[in-house]
Amino acid sequence: MEYIVHRIKLLPAVDPQHFERWVRDVDYATCPRLPSVRSFSVQRVSHQPDDPFHYFEIIGVTDRAAFDRDMELDAFHGLEQAFATMAVVVDETAGERVGTGYSTAPAW
Repeated sequence: MEYIVHRIKLLPAVDPQHFERWVRDVDYATCPRLPSVRSFSVQRVSHQPDDPFHYFEIIGVTDRAAFDRDMELDAFHGLEQAFATMAVVVDETAGERVGTGYSTAPAW
């Protein structure tokens, strides 16, 4: 499995609560419609306007080629259009987990 990490900055005047509600109610809910996505979460970093980013998201995918295909689906285009009205991705990095990692929570 590959993990993609995006650092996200809200656009000026976007209410963080509005963005977070959209993440919870729409973004997370759409993930099951993207076959390559195995895990997805958004983490809040800051609400300070001048910070370089406000959130980061971690997307666990079966592989990058499969995720690239999912990016052509209508479900993804709908997310992309809504996201663009609220925020921008300022950085992307990707890689594979070393070993199994550690978690006391159920595996994602």
